[in-house]
Amino acid sequence: MGSGNVGATNVMRTAGKTLGILTLLLDVAKGAVAVLAGRYLLHQNLYGAIAGFFAMLGHAYPVFLGFRGGKSVATGAGAFLILSPFGIVSSIGIFAILIRFSRIVSLSSMLASAMFPVFAWLYGAEKQIVLWGAICAGLIILRHRPNIQRLLNGTENRIETTDKHR
Repeated sequence: MGSGNVGATNVMRTAGKTLGILTLLLDVAKGAVAVLAGRYLLHQNLYGAIAGFFAMLGHAYPVFLGFRGGKSVATGAGAFLILSPFGIVSSIGIFAILIRFSRIVSLSSMLASAMFPVFAWLYGAEKQIVLWGAICAGLIILRHRPNIQRLLNGTENRIETTDKHR
């Protein structure tokens, strides 16, 4: 339905807010659990970051859905919430500000993702976390290629607002 994407934004648009939020929470949990498992099994944050990347990759290109998955934003947020909590909270802050003014989820997601490695670095995250954060941001931006084209064309979807004063 909708865009055909399995991510929280499309689920919210097509199935409602409750299922969209549930999808968001499960996607965040998927990334967090992957990092915790990787870190626990191999005893280093680096392996947690790599596990998080592969959770994102599996979300973006799921075998059971013909390699047509989501954009990996929430899964990445869950992964890096474990590895750089302040970095992710700062990125979520950027997302919230951008979504408030632009009402465009894709633009807000890409810019917040791109800022994550900068925030992680500023908060003193290990170099490999910053590096894998940048790689994961690259994956998120790559997954948004059709959205980028629609942004350039001025046809990208905006989220609806119930604010009558806009």
